[in-house]
Amino acid sequence: MRRWLFEHGLLIVNVLLFVMFFVGMALTGWQVANQELLDHGGPDKPLGAFLVSGDFAEAVFENWESEFLQMGSYVVLTIFLFQKGSAESKPLGEPAPQDEDPRTAASPQAPWPVRRGGLALLLYENSLLILFAVLFVGSFVAHLIGGAAAYSEEQLLHGSPAVGPLEYLGTSQFWFESFQNWQSEFMVVAVLIGASVFLRQRGSTQSKPVAAPHGETG
Repeated sequence: MRRWLFEHGLLIVNVLLFVMFFVGMALTGWQVANQELLDHGGPDKPLGAFLVSGDFAEAVFENWESEFLQMGSYVVLTIFLFQKGSAESKPLGEPAPQDEDPRTAASPQAPWPVRRGGLALLLYENSLLILFAVLFVGSFVAHLIGGAAAYSEEQLLHGSPAVGPLEYLGTSQFWFESFQNWQSEFMVVAVLIGASVFLRQRGSTQSKPVAAPHGETG
């Protein structure tokens, strides 16, 4: 058990942190929603009702959407683009292991799609991008549906008509929610790419070796 925890510690800790913060978000969001209902003279909403409400769905999926967009875009951009001196870039002017054609380098220990070849390999060699694309589209749609429900509830409280998801797509509110998250994700990536040229963190895979020159890339 100890060995298994050691081998999977990075994933386990991140999953636990996600669960902890997700629960915190749910509980505090529930309190905020009930306070807003109280301010408008409405009854308290049970936790279960809040968890299936448009307010909660909008808050969750607008953030997930931006995270999946950021990581999916980063996967694509690091295929073609470089940054001299950055730990986040492939080396300049020399082959990188990630570019190796699996059709000429398969081994008996390679994953099944590599040994199978054909369509299975084509999908597998792009599977990371496919995953993030599916997760982004799913989160985008869920944000749209949840946001429309939350927006409609707010509209009704103020005597205005409700809107459907397609109508909500055309509002500045939806795009404000999206852009405010998207811009922050790409800002953080840009900081990491640029900072890793000159700054170091000993022991981290996101940093070059402490003694590496600034111009060393990858």
